[in-house]
Amino acid sequence: MAWAPILAVAGALLVVLVTFAGRYGPHRDELYFVAAGRRLAWGYPDQPPLTPLIARVTDLVAPGSVTALHLPSAVAAAAFVLLAALTARELGGGTAAQVLTAVTAATGAVTVILGHMLSTATVDLLFWTAVVYATVVVLQRDRPRGWLVVGLLTGLGLEDKHLVAFLLGGIVVGVALTPAVRHHLRSPWAWAGAGVALALWVPNLVWQATHGWPQLELAGDIRDEYSTLEERINYVVLSLIIFSPVTAVLWVYGLVRLFRAPALVRARPLAFAFVLLFVGFFLVGGKPYYLTGLVPVLFAAGACGLAERWSRRGLWVAGAVVALSGLVVWPAGLPILSERDFGRSFLADLNEDQAEMIGWPRFVETVDKAVSSAGATLVVTQNYGEAGALEFYGSPVAVFSGHNGYGDWGPPPADQGPVVLVGFDVAPGWAVGCEQVATVDNGVDVDNEEQGTAVWACAGPRGSWADVWDEVRHLDA
Repeated sequence: MAWAPILAVAGALLVVLVTFAGRYGPHRDELYFVAAGRRLAWGYPDQPPLTPLIARVTDLVAPGSVTALHLPSAVAAAAFVLLAALTARELGGGTAAQVLTAVTAATGAVTVILGHMLSTATVDLLFWTAVVYATVVVLQRDRPRGWLVVGLLTGLGLEDKHLVAFLLGGIVVGVALTPAVRHHLRSPWAWAGAGVALALWVPNLVWQATHGWPQLELAGDIRDEYSTLEERINYVVLSLIIFSPVTAVLWVYGLVRLFRAPALVRARPLAFAFVLLFVGFFLVGGKPYYLTGLVPVLFAAGACGLAERWSRRGLWVAGAVVALSGLVVWPAGLPILSERDFGRSFLADLNEDQAEMIGWPRFVETVDKAVSSAGATLVVTQNYGEAGALEFYGSPVAVFSGHNGYGDWGPPPADQGPVVLVGFDVAPGWAVGCEQVATVDNGVDVDNEEQGTAVWACAGPRGSWADVWDEVRHLDA
């Protein structure tokens, strides 16, 4: 293993991510994760418990620290790079192939985007890559006991995001389609690994079952949103360039090699899994980042092929081109520019997640002033990001929302009012005596979801909060 250069690449990425970790603010999803972590459970309407648990740990270690909140993602991104390089080694790659794989993984746009914010997708990326690497080890070395590790990693990943179940299913189909490794399906270790994964998943499955399977409803909402022709075209295009346009050449070459190279026949199930899942997610309206954790094995296969064909100088040039193609879009994924400059640039259109990290202190200040002037005893927000921001930065009154997990944590006590409402374009029908008292302005003209939203002072709900809470609650992604 070429530890020195690989650790240098992963370490450099970690340093960059930590350096920018405290700029801007938390993403709306991160604010929600912190709120969910303060109400730990085996599940939530929109996710399993692992990411909220990580957010809870950062909240306990360094309350209110954006840097601490982003640190686990930076570490996950660095680990992702190491696993990619290790995968290249398992496929027979030497130092050059391992370094090229690491550089390709480290400089990708999606790597820095997910490495800068705590999200279920970030943790999912790490578990997918770890499952793929462990699978390659099992198949290449023909060590069936390793399926226990695959099962363990899959089970832990299922407590973050259910997508890893599709990865495991794709691997099973791939093994069945590859005669050289098909005997693994008869191994008791493989079945034991599946049992480990299922056992670790059970607590969240029980939570979902006892709450009416809300994640299925949300999955349907995502499917409807991303099943249009335009979104399916975007899925294909973004899947190709999610690291960078240049890297698409490398991973497509690696996919072809996994299907054709005799030396890689034992790893061929991963190629079948990629094709199967790519088509499957296309048909059901999946998102482009779903397959990101499967791409490193394709990078590795492609890098190993180039190392066999090209000179060392050629590989250095390839690595430099790959790195530059990724680095040019880093300002869209990292808070390199000032908030004002970012909002004025085209980069805000490339990555809306960055825009959603801007303006929260001003938002909270505006709502707090409305609470004070109205003499309100609570705030009800339209979405979980707004509620999470008020909790994260410290609201003087109790905060509620009907959005996803927050819907389960309400309603407010029956005797509370007046109330300030935030995020509603018009005063909702379940509230009475409403008057708009403010408009949110983030101060830097960044076009995000909260910019320009209305703040209302209302007398209270129409009847009791319990009476109207079903009207307040809503499930959406």
